[in-house]
This record gives sequence, C-alpha cells and structure tokens, in this order.
Amino acid sequence: MKKLSLKTVVLLLALFAVAAGFMAGSAMAEDATAPAAVAAAAPAPLKIDTGDTAWMIVATAFVMLMSIPGLALFYGGLAKTKDALNTMAMTFVTFCIASLLWVLYGYSFSFAGTGNIIGDASKVFLKGIGPNSISDLAKTIPEYIFIVYQLTFAAITVALASGAYIERMKFSAWILFSVLWLTLVYLPVAHWVWGGGFLAKMGALDFAGGTVVHVNAGIAALVGALILGKRKTKAIMPGNLTLVVTGAGLLWFGWFGFNAGSALAANGLAGAAFINTNTAAAVAALAWMFVEWLHSGKPTVLGLASGAVGGLVAITPAAGFVNVTGAIIIGIAAGVVPFYAVAKLKPMLGYDDTLDAFGIHGIGGTLGAILTGVFADPAINEAGKGLLYGNPGQLWIQIVAVLATLAYSAVATLVIFLIIKVTVGLRVDAEEETIGLDETSHGERAYNL
Repeated sequence: MKKLSLKTVVLLLALFAVAAGFMAGSAMAEDATAPAAVAAAAPAPLKIDTGDTAWMIVATAFVMLMSIPGLALFYGGLAKTKDALNTMAMTFVTFCIASLLWVLYGYSFSFAGTGNIIGDASKVFLKGIGPNSISDLAKTIPEYIFIVYQLTFAAITVALASGAYIERMKFSAWILFSVLWLTLVYLPVAHWVWGGGFLAKMGALDFAGGTVVHVNAGIAALVGALILGKRKTKAIMPGNLTLVVTGAGLLWFGWFGFNAGSALAANGLAGAAFINTNTAAAVAALAWMFVEWLHSGKPTVLGLASGAVGGLVAITPAAGFVNVTGAIIIGIAAGVVPFYAVAKLKPMLGYDDTLDAFGIHGIGGTLGAILTGVFADPAINEAGKGLLYGNPGQLWIQIVAVLATLAYSAVATLVIFLIIKVTVGLRVDAEEETIGLDETSHGERAYNL
C-alpha cells in the first residue's frame, strides 16, 4: 500500500514537471519571437458578444439542472427506497465540492497554460480574471461564464460515477473520492482534450465530453464497483420509477445546454448540436425499447428512459461534428449496444454496477467517441473530418483518445480507492447496509408514509 502511494506521488510530480517543461518551452519561444511580434500588426481585440453571452448563461443553467435535480432524481429513483436520499445526497454534495474546488484551482489546471499533461497555476483563485476578461477558448463571452459552464461539466462527471457505488459506500468515502478524483483524474483529462493538452494537439474530436465526461466516469464506475464488491441484496425494481422518468426528462432538457452550449456561441453550430442531440436521444430510446421488447417480451418505461440517456451519452462527442444521418446511426447503436452491455455483459462478468453507470456511460461514451471518427462531417464543422469523408486517420485518433482516457482513469481510480480504503474506509458495515443508508448515514427517510 505504501509503495502504491509513493508511486502515485512520484507520478503526480512527474506530470507537473512535464507540464512545467512545456510551459517553460512556450515562454522561451514567445521571447525569441518578440521582435517579430512587435513588427507585425496587432490582432483585433476580443469583444464580448451580448447574444452569445445570453445563450451561454442559459446553457450553463441548463447543465447545472442536469446534476441537481436531474441526475439526483434519476439515480435516486433507481435506488432502493431506503437508500434514495443518500443517493441524491451524493450528487448534491459533489456539485458543492466541485463548485468550490473549480474556482480555487480546478479551472486553472484544466484550462490555463499550454502543457501537454496538465495546465498551470496562473489562474488559481481566478487570479487576474475580471468581469470583462475573455478566454482564448471562448472568444465572445465573459471568462466568468466560461468558468462556470465548465464547472458544471466537472461536477456532473464526478457524480455520474456514483451510480455504480450507491447503497454500500460510506458518505465520507464518497466525499473524499469527489475531492481526489476531480483533482487527479478530471482536471488532467479535461486539459488533454479541451485545454490544449496532447490529445487536443493530436486532433482528437470531443465536442461536449465523450472522453472527458462519459468514458472517464464510466471506467471509474467499473473500477470502483469491482473494488467495493457486490451489495448484500440487489433491488429487483427501481424504488420510484416516477422519479426516474422525471430525472431522465430533466437530463434530456439539460443536455441541450450540455451539447448545444459547447458551441460557446449562439450560432448555426449550436443549432446542429441541438438537433443532433434530440434526434439521437429519441432514436436510442426507441431502439432500446424495441430490443428489450424482443428480448424480454415487454417494453418498459425504464428501458425508454435508459435508452434516451444512452443516446444522449453517445451523441455528446459527436453533436457538433456529424449531420442528422450520423446522429440517427449513433442513436441506433446507442440503444442496442449499451442494452446488451447491461442485459448480457454485466451478468456474464458478475460485477455489481448498481445503476449501470459503466454500461451506459462507459460503453455509450466509447461508442460515441469512436463513431465521431467515422461520421464527422466537415460540412457541419470544418474542424472535423471523419472516415466517411476521406480521413481514416481520425478514427485512429479517436481510438487513441479513448484508450488513453480508459487507461489513465482506471489506474488513477484504483489508486484513489486504495487511498480511501486505508484512510476513512470504503463500505458501510453489513447492518447499516441492511437498514439503509438514508437512516444510518443521514438520520432521514425519503418516504414517510
């Protein structure tokens, strides 16, 4: 255990050293070209656009709605009635933790600097940022809005993993996990893809979070579920399907901010992402429903909700790169493949992913990220050209991005769980699990009937 912890420290120091090296190299390059820069004409100053700003404020609020109440209701309704409040509390507390850590250092290490592995500390505590500041990554909106928008992504990514851990994980363990995983896993992966890191430089396409959010959280869910072990008793049916449907609807609604908002402007690209998001979600819900109908003889409401979420997950990396035909094909795949991951793969392998966070987010996110490399249409977004449009190399880049995210997140999550195990402990005791975590952890009940 001590060796693992030591390796973790050494790895982190190495990552920060690499990042510092790239930053230093960039600074030297800037100094060397300073005379030429003076001679050249100064670029036009960035200017805040009120229309883009208004849309991004709304989109940010939409994505916040995805965590509380969307995911909280969706997961809370799926849990046993005696664990519903605890499940909701996991999402709630994570959003609060992420909101604090993001403004302290999360934003800086994700989006400041030009290192390949991690950002830098130049914007910790939002240093140097004011009401009229503009980020180079979002050129027409106040940087404050961009910061909060990205905060909502960080928060829901951590919360997604909780779906595999509920009904048996200590609340204190979850709090520690939220802090460590956000810091050690989410921040570097977000920088790799969106903050100018090595995957961004390779040309990986991830419009709104296929690798950063869903693959990342999905593999963390699987690793954590394997370490935690199985629950004493598994629920046969969700505790409250009405809450599940309500939560799924709020997630779908909020996802328009998630995907269309990732255009970072009120423009045609946001419109393409919007229609692709709705189309893929609807098609995936239908595909899941019909496959389940054939498989088990009945089309369930839970299946419709699960299929819709699966479609939303899979279209996320592709939303601003594919046309509607691509969105339909991704939607079909997202309704079929995750269904079999949940109905066949999980029982075959025997892991207890309570709410199928890996089956839907891990598998769906991987599917969407790879298919983006096939269907990316330059007529929708000139920044992306997939296999079907003459660029087979993009498919390989997407596979590399998925594999890099899977490998890093899996190893880092393993180390984090081992740290938690030897500090606060991972699981509640058998009696607490039997009574239910609402009462034993919080002294409350979701339903007082």
